[in-house]
Amino acid sequence: MHRLTARTIDSEAALRAILGEPTAIVCSKIATRLNALTRRFIELSPFVCLATADATGSCDVSPRGDPAGFVRVLDDVTLLIPERPGNRLADTLRNILVNPHVGLLFVVPGVTDSFRVDGRATIVDDPALLEASAVEGKVPKLGILVDVEHAYTQCSKAFLRSHLWDASRFVDRAALPTNGEIHAVLADGDFDAEKYDAERAERYARREGFY
Repeated sequence: MHRLTARTIDSEAALRAILGEPTAIVCSKIATRLNALTRRFIELSPFVCLATADATGSCDVSPRGDPAGFVRVLDDVTLLIPERPGNRLADTLRNILVNPHVGLLFVVPGVTDSFRVDGRATIVDDPALLEASAVEGKVPKLGILVDVEHAYTQCSKAFLRSHLWDASRFVDRAALPTNGEIHAVLADGDFDAEKYDAERAERYARREGFY
């Protein structure tokens, strides 16, 4: 039961009665390792979403972006994601400490197919592993090793339905509230939104804290 409806699905049998079973060709695409073809999705991707969960199952998804290929393919069953400076909440890292299972979604600009990896993560601070992940002369202090358990392409339907790469449908940033404006609402107005946004824009222009 849900507070908004009694029409809930609570078993796989009920789910399959509606969805049906996946085809054999869909099931056969799920591999336990990368290969020369699937590695290309990772090597050409400048953006990945990293999903984690804590010990209770509460989930989080974090976007990660850098020059294409920043997620390094160490071999066909191991990836390395550099940990760049952030807000220090460390949601992803704290989750991995108690629950190593992660999911990755790799996106390539202009391409409607994406690539998914599920695996187990380990946080490392090994300079020998991290040296090759340096950007602008700065080596990351931490990295996330991912041991691949499942790897497979995701079809184009979500990107085609959303028209994600259609520039004529891009949204003007002014149509959305600024980060400062959101902070002001959370602080019941006791917050200088314009100052916050201006200082943030200046830091980004200087690329301060990027690496």
